[in-house]
Amino acid sequence: MTQRLHLVFGGELIDPSKNVFRNTDDIHIVGMFPDYASAYSAWKSEAQRTVDNAHMRYFIAHIHRLRDEEAAASPTEELGN
Repeated sequence: MTQRLHLVFGGELIDPSKNVFRNTDDIHIVGMFPDYASAYSAWKSEAQRTVDNAHMRYFIAHIHRLRDEEAAASPTEELGN
């Protein structure tokens, strides 16, 4: 069975119209979730908690899309073998 991992994270943006964090050291990692539904629930909770700060944004990253097991490994990955 393929896992579809999702990372929920957020922080304060420099400008609410852009996706550039004010300070990457302050990024809040909410967690890694095994499916979109649980990631969405966590995202929604954090987004609602920070609704009064227009510069705060939370995101869902589709981690499963970053790695395709069928694709050939990059030269960097092969260095470890």
